[in-house]
Amino acid sequence: MRAIAYTQTGPSSVLDLVERDLPEPGPGEVRVRVVVSGVNPTDWKARAGGRPGTPTPFPEVVPNQDGAGVVDAVGAGVTALSAGDRVWLFLAAHQRPTGTAQEFTVLPAERVVRLPDAAGFEVGASLGVPAMTAHRALTVHEGGPTRLAPGALDGRTVLVAGGAGAVGHAAIQLARWAGATVITTASSPEKAALATAAGAHHAVDYRQDDAAHAIRAVAPDGIDLVVEVFPARNAELNSRVVANHASIAVYATDGGGEMTLDVRHHFSLNVRYQFLLLYTVGAEALAAAAEDVSRAVGDGALEVGEAAGLPLTRFPLDRTADAHDAVEAGTVGKVLIEVAEG
Repeated sequence: MRAIAYTQTGPSSVLDLVERDLPEPGPGEVRVRVVVSGVNPTDWKARAGGRPGTPTPFPEVVPNQDGAGVVDAVGAGVTALSAGDRVWLFLAAHQRPTGTAQEFTVLPAERVVRLPDAAGFEVGASLGVPAMTAHRALTVHEGGPTRLAPGALDGRTVLVAGGAGAVGHAAIQLARWAGATVITTASSPEKAALATAAGAHHAVDYRQDDAAHAIRAVAPDGIDLVVEVFPARNAELNSRVVANHASIAVYATDGGGEMTLDVRHHFSLNVRYQFLLLYTVGAEALAAAAEDVSRAVGDGALEVGEAAGLPLTRFPLDRTADAHDAVEAGTVGKVLIEVAEG
């Protein structure tokens, strides 16, 4: 089978197209014929390492955490999945040497989720890290909910920072599906249009001096939950718009790894900052996210493509290096690798 692999960290040029034997699933594992592989910022960052030449965690690594395809074989003890099932994958390369940038991949059955019949493989490959991160961000408020479903966020107002990004896009869609009023911030009219297409009720240019006023105009009682990708840059804006007992869920450090907070102001509002990293949230949170995300997909709530606010950029498997470079360069939307025909 064809696979993309690297044996040392560094720029995308370390990625090579190689031929490897078909892997066999062990007990509790599933082999999937990958149709589409999804690329996330974590994929190119892991490949790049802390600095070029940093040792890889395994002698050879196949990148990419997310993907979608068809179950090809199951190992002993696997009963919930069968050959022929259409599935989406998450954390395929987490603490494992092989991800989804290959024609077949083997991973634990708990990281393989049935893909609803109405959803295409491009939807399945766009879930994983973005949708599950968004799910976690929307379920950390002290007043709940801990699970998402239609009506779970009724009466809540959610602010999604960077609504044109993959996580922001999923957060908008999931929050809207769960009944929230959704406000998003964006840096351009084009990105605001994408966030609106995803389902945001209101889009605000965060660069405007009156951004807080614009948010308060549509949420006079304040924001209940912030899904935050730029914690340092947006700390002041968030402090001006959050409601009493608000939660600010931080899933990335874009814009700086340190921030300054007015402790007294946040103290008076009982504000909670919740930091989250998908790789360490634990099995229970991952299982809950996978189940709820699949239900949202089945309801048609997590569509992709430009009309749904998430433009798709596609590459063939042998151009995985270009796909990584596109994500590193900040390509708007979702970058996918077409591994095989569906």
